[in-house]
Amino acid sequence: MSVFTHPEFDAHEELVFCRDAASGLSAIIAIHNTSRGPSLGGCRMWPYASEEEALGDVLRLSRGMTYKSALAGLPYGGGKSVVIGDPRTDKSPALFEALGGFVESLGGRYVVAEDVGISVPDVETMAKRTAHVAGVTAGGSGDPSPATAYGVFHGIKAAAAHRLGASDLTGIRVAVQGLGHVGFELCRLLHDAGAQLIVSDLNAEQVMRAKERFGAATASPDAIASVEAEVYAPCALGATLNDRSIPALKASVVAGSANNQLARREQGYMLKERGILYAPDYVINAGGVINISHEARSGQSEPYDREAAFAQVAGIGKTLSDIFAFAEQQGIATSDAADRLAEERFTAAGAKKAA
Repeated sequence: MSVFTHPEFDAHEELVFCRDAASGLSAIIAIHNTSRGPSLGGCRMWPYASEEEALGDVLRLSRGMTYKSALAGLPYGGGKSVVIGDPRTDKSPALFEALGGFVESLGGRYVVAEDVGISVPDVETMAKRTAHVAGVTAGGSGDPSPATAYGVFHGIKAAAAHRLGASDLTGIRVAVQGLGHVGFELCRLLHDAGAQLIVSDLNAEQVMRAKERFGAATASPDAIASVEAEVYAPCALGATLNDRSIPALKASVVAGSANNQLARREQGYMLKERGILYAPDYVINAGGVINISHEARSGQSEPYDREAAFAQVAGIGKTLSDIFAFAEQQGIATSDAADRLAEERFTAAGAKKAA
């Protein structure tokens, strides 16, 4: 398995392959950059088709966390972990305790939280073996999904104002792909703000719930990206913005919670050429990491303050507005603009630390 020459390897500082035969754990922890502070990022459990696929995912996700924390103004770097397995059938307390032991072995360089396939109880089980966890219930912020959805909601408002001149979301059609914890909560916020919803998910029960609770129209998973709507909100897995889907988009705005939405970085320019405003994924979906950054941690006496956390999450709208303006000023894609601004922050922090 190639690491240093892997196409997603980006000067990552540390990569740990975790294997515990007794529990059946097979996992990878990736630390991308710690210039601004210890790496912070969720753990994802997924039935990857191969170890190579898992490696590519953890490398991309950890890099994204560095950029996410930098643009959110957090004193953290980027890290991520992935567990190879089916979250519906392969979970066990022993597995997560073993993973907690590997996290602890990193001495605080990586702080773990929940992500796709991982719940708050899973992280609490890891906490039996390590103090380097976030997003737990006792004394912490718990499930970060509401905060992530809240940030995406404010990001959509900012994007709609910039691209559509909309003062609010009344009557704005939003196509939401994915009705997991974040996508469903986002639908609630959008519905309450007067938006018209079109939804899609592989889980038919979730689609029916959204239809009944929010009066949402529905579309098939294959068609949701190309429906008639002002906003397309990808809230499932990544790479839904690709050479096939981008030409078919009818939306003027792409703004959703999914990580790694662009299949390739240069596709940000494909969106720009089509006149579609893209809210860079790691900016708009930073609400969860902002929220868990407010937890009380070792050496801090302040308890978690939900009001303060969500006030900072709401600032995602202003961050995106600044990125949109910078991109227009420089004549570049919004994805490129976000990268440049983030890199200025974490490379400057690294230079300062080394001095």
